[in-house]
Amino acid sequence: MKAFLTTLFILSAIGCVKAQENYDVSLIPKELLPYASSVVRNEEVTVEVKDFDNTLCHVKKAITVFNKNGDDDVDIAIWHDKSRSIRDIKGVIYNQWGKPAGKFSESDFDDDSNHDGFSLFTDLKIKHYQPKVAEYPYTISFEYDIRSKQSLDLDNWHPISSDGVAVEKSSYTLICKPDFKIKYKQTNLPINVVTGTNKQGQQTYTWQISNLKALKYEPYSPVYRAIMPSLKIVPEKFMYRGISGSFTNWKELGQWQYDKLNAGRQQLPPQTVAKMKELTASITDPKAKARKIYEYMQGKTHYISIQVGIGGLQPFFASDVDLQNYGDCKALVNYTQALLKAVDIESYYCVVQAGNSKVSLLPDFASLDQGNHVILCLPFKNDTTFVECTSQNIPFGFLGDFTDDRTVLACTPQGGKLMHTPKYTTQANLEQRKATFTLSENGGLSGTMVTNFKGADYEERDHVIYESKTEQIKDLKKIYPINNLEIESADLKQFKVEQPYTSETLKIAATDYGAITDGKIIFLANPANRITSPLREVRNRRNDVYINRGYTDEDEITYTLPTGYKVDMRPKKVSIEKPFGKFESSTTVNGDKLIYNRKLQIVDGTYSKDTYQALVDFYQSVADADNDNVTLIKGN
Repeated sequence: MKAFLTTLFILSAIGCVKAQENYDVSLIPKELLPYASSVVRNEEVTVEVKDFDNTLCHVKKAITVFNKNGDDDVDIAIWHDKSRSIRDIKGVIYNQWGKPAGKFSESDFDDDSNHDGFSLFTDLKIKHYQPKVAEYPYTISFEYDIRSKQSLDLDNWHPISSDGVAVEKSSYTLICKPDFKIKYKQTNLPINVVTGTNKQGQQTYTWQISNLKALKYEPYSPVYRAIMPSLKIVPEKFMYRGISGSFTNWKELGQWQYDKLNAGRQQLPPQTVAKMKELTASITDPKAKARKIYEYMQGKTHYISIQVGIGGLQPFFASDVDLQNYGDCKALVNYTQALLKAVDIESYYCVVQAGNSKVSLLPDFASLDQGNHVILCLPFKNDTTFVECTSQNIPFGFLGDFTDDRTVLACTPQGGKLMHTPKYTTQANLEQRKATFTLSENGGLSGTMVTNFKGADYEERDHVIYESKTEQIKDLKKIYPINNLEIESADLKQFKVEQPYTSETLKIAATDYGAITDGKIIFLANPANRITSPLREVRNRRNDVYINRGYTDEDEITYTLPTGYKVDMRPKKVSIEKPFGKFESSTTVNGDKLIYNRKLQIVDGTYSKDTYQALVDFYQSVADADNDNVTLIKGN
């Protein structure tokens, strides 16, 4: 009866709110309109933890869309599985005057499995609906309930989901028993939590915010998490898929992962253990042993994403991977650990936020949702080594830009500990090119160009190197901005040494590379590596300038000039140095040889917002220099 009265009270409250709703676009405060493609008119997220294995989340949201850029903001996608069910989806479409123009319900949603596009097995599904509205502006109002059989993964709150979204009103409320203790982390939220007790004696926590202006897109901005308002909540004690636990810090969270999810899952068949010992019998160095076993794992297995059962958190048994020869990141890391354990090499299962943007785990706030991938750490004495277990081709000890330079959680027998993956520095991320060309008197270009890619740039040609020769040629012709380019041969190799690098050797030809005008030959000094799209101007910038990864490009191009021609004009020497980078280019002449040298270096880091104009000017200067010509005339 008590539950019935509570439900009746909630439904009555929703009915009262509906009677007051008015989504006339003219009622939106004028100060919220600049840079806004959409405005959240009202959002209410209410999470009620009824018990450790019973959580109810009610979401109610109304969004006004002004143009096609805002259509994605009303793309409704709700994930569910066997332990997370969706109920009572309903919504209304309003015209610009706030009059109902249509409605939708759960029957209008697509229900897609394998929504991530790469999972072979998954019980995760996505209910998805995007309204098709022809006239702007329009408003979408919708609500739904999610019931979850767990209390670990509580819904977070992101009042602003992306740039171009303003917020009129948004709130988040957590309702729980008085003894359900939580920790929370506010980021970029200029408000304080309001706590209280409701009529049922339950503890309430409420955050409410209003009149948030839209953030405009600004190039070279910090990562999303650093600038967007958000709230994370974690319980001290919880239940997840029938597994209980508790944590207040990373050490305890890592201990739970190690003890409750990973323990007992590294048993291997005796013949596999014997094979690992035999494989490394003649090797004494532990790191060399680990390399041998890692390469064995790469040759035997392949990566397939699997999201069933506790697939999002728990690795599958090493014995299953050994038999079936495939697994997801968790399974392959666990399997590699088991192989290494067979020869007494210690390793750590590490949770990381993977992606090109460097996002570290928050050192002062432990939560499960901060990682999306697993890698392996081998804590050799004075030589800690991290490895990626999902690639059949990546070198041992190389992470690349997917997981480099960020804080990760290592799950050890002693509990979790935060570690930092290696950084590929500005100097290490090197693209080094040398070319020797001959320029004919009719403007034709021919010769050889050799480029080495090091550091994070090692993978720069991964999308090309494993293709057929025909496809390689097609892709390389798209990469290099040389008119009429013909690639006579291409040789790409990867060297998996201590500091791995990729080598590309091209034999090329290009007709009419030089333009013939009044007996002169005019051609670009820089044929291969030019800045063609300088940065756009940004007025009244709000964000700091953030350069995610530094790099160095070095080019040396030697031209043999046609007989009877000499240099009439050549690019001026350029030297620019700023805190965020430097650029140098020069052209020298030695007999019938013209040698063009170029070096561009960008330094990663965070710089003040006032630096942005200097960065724009820097790239414009580089682009101007990159497009300088050489003019040849006949003469002695």
